Amino acid sequence: NKAGESKVLERCSLPLTGAGVVDMIITDLCVLTCDKANGGGLTLVEIAPGVSLDEIKAKTEAGFEVELG
Repeated sequence: NKAGESKVLERCSLPLTGAGVVDMIITDLCVLTCDKANGGGLTLVEIAPGVSLDEIKAKTEAGFEVELG
């Protein structure tokens, strides 16, 4: 965000209105899929041009697996 904080958090601190309905997160850095069947784990599937994996790790609070194809 503008303050330099991650928007993809380990745990949401706000009330949830649609828990378990998101299956993909698209940001200016990358694309992450959400495995709803297995607890909601995130998987990195695409990196934006000019962005490194280290940059994504540094700017993303939530943990994720990497599966680039």
